[in-house]
Amino acid sequence: MLRHSRYVIAVPDLERSARYYRDVLGFDVREVGDPGWRFFVRDECFIMAGECPDALPADQLGDHSYFAYVVVDGIDRLFETLTARGATLIKPLRDEPWGMREFGIRTIDGHRMMFGTSTRPLPPDRALRLHV
Repeated sequence: MLRHSRYVIAVPDLERSARYYRDVLGFDVREVGDPGWRFFVRDECFIMAGECPDALPADQLGDHSYFAYVVVDGIDRLFETLTARGATLIKPLRDEPWGMREFGIRTIDGHRMMFGTSTRPLPPDRALRLHV
């Protein structure tokens, strides 16, 4: 059984990314004892960010820049909050035929994240959840 996913991303400027995840996406930023790493944590979503200034930028990876699909409670409120804070939308909030209400953003580093909630009953143990 797979449990508790964590995401690992490379970012060119760790301090800038930390401010974005805190101020726009509402994550707590945790120091981890290594100046090249920060953990971004919100509810059950856990992102490990490593500073890689010479890596190919995520916005140049095309479809490979997607790194997370986070199942949330309160999708409409999260959408309103993130757009009010200036998140860049790549997909508007809408209901999809596969049973999800979802939207997508592009982070300050060019990574793409999707947020969604089931429009059908989903057992709580089936996915990590972000509570808003």
